[in-house]
Formats: sequence, C-alpha cells, structure tokens
Amino acid sequence: MKGFRQIIGHKDVIAHLQNAIASGKVSHAYILNGEKGSGKKTIARAFAKALNCESDEERPCGKCHSCRLADGGNHPDIMEITHDKPNSISVDDIRGQVVEDVQVRPYSSPYKIYIIDDAEKMTMQAQNALLKTIEEPPSYVVVLLLTTNASSLLQTILSRCVMLNTKPVPDSQVRTYLMEHVKIPDYQADICVAFAQGNIGKAVQLATSENFNEIKGAAIHLLTHLKDMDIADITAAVKAVTEFKVDIRDYLDILAVWYRDVLYFKATNDANGIIFRENLRAIQEQTRRCSYEGIERILEALQKAKARLTANVNFELTMELLFLLIKENGE
Repeated sequence: MKGFRQIIGHKDVIAHLQNAIASGKVSHAYILNGEKGSGKKTIARAFAKALNCESDEERPCGKCHSCRLADGGNHPDIMEITHDKPNSISVDDIRGQVVEDVQVRPYSSPYKIYIIDDAEKMTMQAQNALLKTIEEPPSYVVVLLLTTNASSLLQTILSRCVMLNTKPVPDSQVRTYLMEHVKIPDYQADICVAFAQGNIGKAVQLATSENFNEIKGAAIHLLTHLKDMDIADITAAVKAVTEFKVDIRDYLDILAVWYRDVLYFKATNDANGIIFRENLRAIQEQTRRCSYEGIERILEALQKAKARLTANVNFELTMELLFLLIKENGE
C-alpha cells in the first residue's frame, strides 16, 4: 500500500489531507471524485494508512505496526466495503458493513475508516442508510466515498462531505512513471500517455494490455488501407470492428490521435512531435493526400461518432458512415 510520497500527481488533494492530519481537523466524511483509474483508491488507502500511523514524524511512515497491517491488507480498523452485485451497492451492504459496525470502537487505532469505492453504485436506500451515519458519526469514524460521478449522490450526502476532485497528472510524470516502473520504451510510453490523458491508472493498463495493442494494430491497418477499400470492404471492416465494441472508445481515440499526428506533421513537418513515430512513412503519405479541411472534418466526425454511440445509435451504421467519411476526406 503506497504512502503519499509514492503517489504520482494530485498534489493539491494530498496537501489538503496532510494538512487535515497535521492540524487535527480531520473531517468525518470525504468524497474523492474523479474518473476511473485516476488514483482515488490509492489516495484513500494512503490517507487511511496515515490517519492510523503510529509515527510522530512523517505519516504514513510505512514502518510501524499499523502501517505494516495496512500494507498487508489486514488492518482491523480500515474497512473496504464489498458488494456481491457488480453494478449495485445495496442497503444491506451498507447496513452490514458500515451502519451496524460503526458502533464498535476501533480495535487499536485512533480512527475507524470505511472506504466505499464506486460509491455512485449505492442505491437510494443504501445512500439514505449511510446518511444517518454521516449525520451523526462517532468521533473516531471517517468515511471515504470514491466516485466517478459525485452528482449521483444525494445532495444531503454531498453537503456533509468534504469534496476533493482528482485532476489529470501531467503527461511528463505519466511518461516517466511508465518508462521507469512499467519498463516500456519511450515510443510506446508516448502512445499510452496520449490516450490516458493524465489518468495514470489507464496509462498503466494500456501499457500492459495485449488487447490494446491488438486494437491499435487493427486501427492502423484500417487507416493505411482505407484508401483502397470499396463499399464491400468497408462493410467487412465494420463487422471486424464489432470485436472491439466494448473498447470502441479506445479504437476511436486511436483514429483521432492518428489524424492529429497527420495534422501536426502537415503543419510543422516535425517528426519528433508526433505520437505514431514508428508509422512515420504512413503519416507522411497521408499528409500528402489530406487537406487541412479534410483532416478537420475527420476529427469532427470522430467526436460525433462517439456521441452517437454513447446515445446508443446503431453501431454498424455509425461506424460505416464514419469510415466512408474518413475515406472521402482522407484522400
């Protein structure tokens, strides 16, 4: 379990939590709000570890008995709430693991901490049950709600919690982390950084995912062969893309980054500034064929395709229209 020093980025959030510990003004409830993979759980665990750390100096120290228990996932006063249904946290989950448990004093620590990940999945009944605990908590209780969508929580819960929003980690820090800790080459790190957009969890996932490399390979194959495809070939390509339906946003992001590279190279002729440097020859060829207006139309179409798929517009129709527009404007 990481301490604050090992967390990449999120300086403002970490400073707030460290100041709360140092001043003794720890709130009874916090909301950590940010996209999936942004580091909310890592921050929450470090905060929980620091709250119960036995050191008089830097907290968490990582050496005391409490920190060692936390590192092993066996701390009796740090609870991570579980739920059987993947898409729902029920009232029974909250009552059994939080509401009824808070009356028992900490076993060996100053604080008893409850970490509720995916808090947006709490049912209304579960939120109302939790509200009673947040409204009148024992002095030793700290509840940490981790969510990708704070607006899904009851206003009465929001008003009683300290809201902390995670922000994108600078690309340079994400790139360094991938190269030093995941041990990938610089050109691969650049691609992962471009897609992660400051989300270090997503960057690590992409860097270690065979599925992402497969999607990237399929997208680049399409982009380099689309000019020679007829309608039948495009229809077949759409059917092939259905294999990646779950990851279609990643697929569309790859197309968008490719055309941003084309746009950048067309404007600057600078190969060092593009993401797909290993495909430089294909980028150069596409740059010669595409107009600025055509590239802009393609980038706009990619955004529209995302919006349509989010709105559950027919998948095959959306992708076929997109491929035809790319073919029309990419020559």
